[in-house]
Amino acid sequence: MTPRTPPPAARTLLAVLLVACSALVAGCAVRVPPAPRITIAPASGAVAVAPEAGLVVRAEGGRLTSVLAFAGRDPVPGAFDPAHTVWRSSWTLRPGTQYVVNAIATGSQSVTAQVATRFHTLTPRHELAVASVVPSDGETVGIGMPIVVTFTRPVEDRAAVERALEVRGPAEGAWHWASSTQVVYRPRKWWPTGGEVRVTAHLAGVRAAPGTYGAVDRSVAFTVGRAMISSVDARTHQMVVREDGRVVQRMPISAGMATTREYTTTSGIHLTMDRGNPVRMVSPGRHKGDPGYYDKLIDYAVRISNSGEYVHALDNVWAQGRANVSHGCVNVGPDQARWFYEHALRGDPVIVTGTTRDLEWNNGWGYWQLSWPRWLAGSSLRQDGAETPSTAS
Repeated sequence: MTPRTPPPAARTLLAVLLVACSALVAGCAVRVPPAPRITIAPASGAVAVAPEAGLVVRAEGGRLTSVLAFAGRDPVPGAFDPAHTVWRSSWTLRPGTQYVVNAIATGSQSVTAQVATRFHTLTPRHELAVASVVPSDGETVGIGMPIVVTFTRPVEDRAAVERALEVRGPAEGAWHWASSTQVVYRPRKWWPTGGEVRVTAHLAGVRAAPGTYGAVDRSVAFTVGRAMISSVDARTHQMVVREDGRVVQRMPISAGMATTREYTTTSGIHLTMDRGNPVRMVSPGRHKGDPGYYDKLIDYAVRISNSGEYVHALDNVWAQGRANVSHGCVNVGPDQARWFYEHALRGDPVIVTGTTRDLEWNNGWGYWQLSWPRWLAGSSLRQDGAETPSTAS
């Protein structure tokens, strides 16, 4: 049987329907964009990773929405860049530790990608640690107090270590290297009274020398007390103590007799360092039987340098206020010495004038003897022109 050919009008209608159906099918197709690409450095499975490179997570074709990293069980602090395409750990990585990282990124049309990795940092041949920090954690200090960090090993890469030292507080300041094992922080001006300061040595993973890495972090917080400043004039034989600008004590004193260098009280900005009641004082460079030899227990002694200078008690009232006859210390009457002993905080300034010997900047805590430009010259980061997280503001 011969097929019947549709009329022209029916053929036209059929063509229109076929085109419309094809368009409808094409319109129903959904194009899914590719997922973002996440890269993590160090790579997954890496071992003996150098800790100083830190941890970096990047996203291409999207924004990072979550990065969770753990060193063992401890969260790893870090921050995103403004575009949220890069996340970096805040500090270096802990040596000899397994790290776990989970990252999520979101692209166009809310398409997400997720990556999880593990890696292990190297175990160093030598470890660097903080041997001591001054002041003590929780201590209330005077307005001139320095922060003195002493390390267990010499530091060769001082810039790397200094970069890891963070100070948060109410005043601008800077670090100054006193030796290869000790670095000191000093504010540009006196600490504001009542200020709270926290210093953190983010040492873990810092490469201090070939084969030597920081082992653990260390943090200390302290509070600045009232502003007590003592002015000692060796010419008038007087010591005036001011607290928050108000005179609270006037003390007749006797300073060093100045017959030798060691018996000359040093002029300059001293800081109270420690105290004892009593303190044994022995003549420097002399032996029993030598002229000028002494070995005494002295009451209410507050140390102000490493060269044997104290503000202390002595029943020497005939000389106090009249003549300098001491072996280099500043002696005052017993009652006033006790008052000073009980009221002094570590880091209180004691400013001495009127003698022929200047206090050396590294004699005890004589750090205020250096001008601010000279102090900055002792910073490895300032020499390199680098910024430091250690400048408090």
